[in-house]
Amino acid sequence: MENKLIDNCLKLGFGMMRLPRIEGTKDIDIEQTKRMVDAFIEAGGKYFDTAYVYEGSEAATKAALCDRYPRSSYYLADKLNASAFACKSEEEAKNEIHVSLERTGAGYFDFYLLHGIDEGNKDHFDQYGIWEYMRKLKSEGFIKHYGFSFHSSPEHLDQLLTDHPDTEFVQLQINYTDWDDPFIASRRCYEVATRHGVPVIVMEPVKGGKLADPPQPVKDILLQANPDASYASWAVRYAASLPNVMMVLSGMSDMRQMDDNLSSMRCFLPLSDEEQRVLVAANQTLAQFAGIACTACHYCTPGCPMDIHIPEIFGVMNVYKMYGDLKEARNEYGWRPGGAKASACIQCGQCENACPQHLPIISLLEEVVKTLEE
Repeated sequence: MENKLIDNCLKLGFGMMRLPRIEGTKDIDIEQTKRMVDAFIEAGGKYFDTAYVYEGSEAATKAALCDRYPRSSYYLADKLNASAFACKSEEEAKNEIHVSLERTGAGYFDFYLLHGIDEGNKDHFDQYGIWEYMRKLKSEGFIKHYGFSFHSSPEHLDQLLTDHPDTEFVQLQINYTDWDDPFIASRRCYEVATRHGVPVIVMEPVKGGKLADPPQPVKDILLQANPDASYASWAVRYAASLPNVMMVLSGMSDMRQMDDNLSSMRCFLPLSDEEQRVLVAANQTLAQFAGIACTACHYCTPGCPMDIHIPEIFGVMNVYKMYGDLKEARNEYGWRPGGAKASACIQCGQCENACPQHLPIISLLEEVVKTLEE
């Protein structure tokens, strides 16, 4: 699919969410960020991504990028978040872009996104008239192109793109382990966007860094195939090899990560058929670490009297079982599943009666409580 939104640019975007911090503080290391920006631009990178809710990111983007380079030499993406944690009213939501423009000093945004649409916040964007507002911002020259980042079902994505056919791009979570994940459904969402003729920007190609340091059996497969390639490079090239992907964002936190990404994307080559087979084997091995054999059919959820989103909770638990990052799993458990926590279970048993996999759901929820809540 021909991309007309970005010209003469690496397929790698610099995600400004995980910028380096000064040791022992929460302050962004501006000097290191400047060096990273310089290296990125020197290699041919032009696409930078920040957001209103990324703490300190917009100011750092101003200092490291906007104040130092001609505005026409780069693309800058920013985002409007209408979720309750980001704003309390329509006025606050619509003022975010003006705050973001002031923080960055960018003058305008090349790409502006409705940020993180999912089932829990979609009504805010409708009630606040954000879709119409995006069109207004474009007509007034504050933004060049508008789209949205998305964390929901393929059916929801299809409805959004049907209702808003002027959407120019969509940002999706895509990586080789989430491609056929029943919760994230990267493949199906990608196929929906492609069917609508909407180009895709990829977020989380390395799954928050997890695919840069996978379990040892996965490392062994990748090292045997190419001992010179980093684990992260496999993941970034996987996403970039998809034909309808316009840009792959990577949230780089230091020069080492920047150098690694540039080494594989400066002269990007799509994955070969053999390399694709290597990643299939790697993903099959990775899946063995999952643990809970839930297929996300959701047969268990409609009758739950406590509104526990059981498949989503098991999805978080499986990420923990796979990678062993308890802090991140507890953080994700706090927002991803929605509904009530596992501890709300009253052990009525309706879920187990409905489960086609015959999972011991009650005891599995107890395991979740002990692991992620206590």
